Amino acid sequence: MSGKIQVGYLVSYDYELLKYSLPTVYKDSDTIFLAIDINRKTWKGDDVNIDPNFFDWISSFDVDNKIVIYEDKFFIPSMSTMQCEVRERKMLAGKMGIGNWLIQIDSDEYFLDFKSFVAYLKTKNHYLENPEKNQIQISPFLINLYKKIGDKGMLYVEKPTKIMVATNYPSYKVGRQTRKRILYFKGLILHESLSRTREELEIKFNNWGHDVDINKKQFIEKWELVDETNYKTMKNFFYIEPEKWKKLAFVKGKTIDEIKENIELKSILPSDFYIFKKNLGQWFKFLFKIFLFK
Repeated sequence: MSGKIQVGYLVSYDYELLKYSLPTVYKDSDTIFLAIDINRKTWKGDDVNIDPNFFDWISSFDVDNKIVIYEDKFFIPSMSTMQCEVRERKMLAGKMGIGNWLIQIDSDEYFLDFKSFVAYLKTKNHYLENPEKNQIQISPFLINLYKKIGDKGMLYVEKPTKIMVATNYPSYKVGRQTRKRILYFKGLILHESLSRTREELEIKFNNWGHDVDINKKQFIEKWELVDETNYKTMKNFFYIEPEKWKKLAFVKGKTIDEIKENIELKSILPSDFYIFKKNLGQWFKFLFKIFLFK
């Protein structure tokens, strides 16, 4: 059956974070696929040790029998980490089924209102009728959590960033980016990307798809230096092009649930006019491409 809400995760070294992410999407998904390298390798070829208790947790959590474990060989020694990532995402999408909404979420991403996102997708079901010829990608916005400050709270990137979470056709080029028309959705995802220990950060940087794109030493030195006393005097925090994350903000909270409760969502959420302007721009951009290549 087509038109389903299919969710997929690439499961690796940060698998424990699924215990926060899965509950945010479980109820409103039709099927959830967990893609795991059958040899327990990262895209870099390092070993991944997944505690058997994790699978026990999945079994007890999956009360509606929605979760499918998909194991395959996703590490290819002759490929770069990004090539391995794109390959795995396409293989996973094939299992999820073309003709459905293909939603790929990372383990460290926590939807704040997945129900509304699903409702929005269903208003766009006409894009599922001939997806290869009418390729689109759907982008809500990330609140990027930058660094935990002990028990005090969290530093996060002041302005949200776009993220290509869903598509009707998985022609991925870089990560989840298909470089097709984007439809922007006024919704937020909490992204626990960098708010980890230094050891966890180094594992992430050595094994993810962007491993060759960043200056790990330079980034970590700055990441270690910034705290709640000096973040306002510093700027440019992104790991690839630093100026993309100009400023940080601070929110109190010891846990993710407390962060969700305390963060000022109204000041972060893009305005209706901003969403309208971005979607109109995408419409004109791809209309022009249609005429250009006729």
